[in-house]
Formats: sequence, C-alpha cells, structure tokens
Amino acid sequence: MTDIYSHAAKTLDGKDVSLADYRGQVLLIVNTASKCGFTPQYTGLEALYKRYADRGFAILGFPCNQFGAQEPGDAAEIANFCSLTYPVTFPMFAKIEVNGPNAHPLYKQLKSDAPGLLGSTGIKWNFTKFLVNRAGQVVDRFAPTTKPEDLASKVEALL
Repeated sequence: MTDIYSHAAKTLDGKDVSLADYRGQVLLIVNTASKCGFTPQYTGLEALYKRYADRGFAILGFPCNQFGAQEPGDAAEIANFCSLTYPVTFPMFAKIEVNGPNAHPLYKQLKSDAPGLLGSTGIKWNFTKFLVNRAGQVVDRFAPTTKPEDLASKVEALL
C-alpha cells in the first residue's frame, strides 16, 4: 500500500497544496456538501478537529457536487457557508469529483486502498470518511451515517 503524500489539491482559495504537507499527521478525509442531510456533521467534524489538532490530527474537507447536486456553489460560496453556517476551521479544498473518470487522483487511491461494503469502490454519498495514519496509509473507511463523534476512539488509537 502506498502513501497518499504524492497527491496535491487546490484549496478553496485556489492555492496548490501537497498532501506531503500533512506528513506525520493522522488525517480524516471527507467529501462534503452544503445542502445535504448529513451537512450538520460539520459540527461534529469541527469538534473532533479542535479536540485533536494539537496532537497531530487534521481533517481535510473536499466538497463534491456528485450526489443530488448538493454542493452547487462555487469556491467563494462554499467558503462563506463553511465559515458562517458551520464555523469550520479545518482545511477545505476546492470542489472535486470523487467518482467516475474525472475523480480526483487522491480519491481514486482512497477508494482502492479502502473499499466499501462487499468490496465496492464507489463513494455512495456525501460525508464518506477515510482515516489515514501518520505514515499516510488509509486504515479505514466510514459510511456517511457514521457520526464524527463516533470516530474519536479510532483517531485516538492512531495518535
């Protein structure tokens, strides 16, 4: 299994960021959406981030509009939503695709390294979560229904 550090992504404000910048941290990578029934999970994600950030934990949010067109906004609208509606302080990246031929290379690797139920690789909905260890390896995948607060023990075990 290879690490995720060879990938890069654009932030909401258009900066290129190498995932190697997160080397040595435990990561939770989440595909997000502003108009989804799971959107209130931003509150739990932010609480998890604040609880463990000083111990080497980061959450990386990747907005995606592939599920019910629930992330229709541009980068400025997404940033505004994430700062005002749910005061998110963890890194948010530019909108990407997570499935199909235009899926972001990071998500191609995440899905390959941690398939879903019955070996399926496709992301089923917004707020699918991938837990990555300090070595940059995907160690677990969680369904959208898994609440961020239910991941605390798994995050702690990797810290």
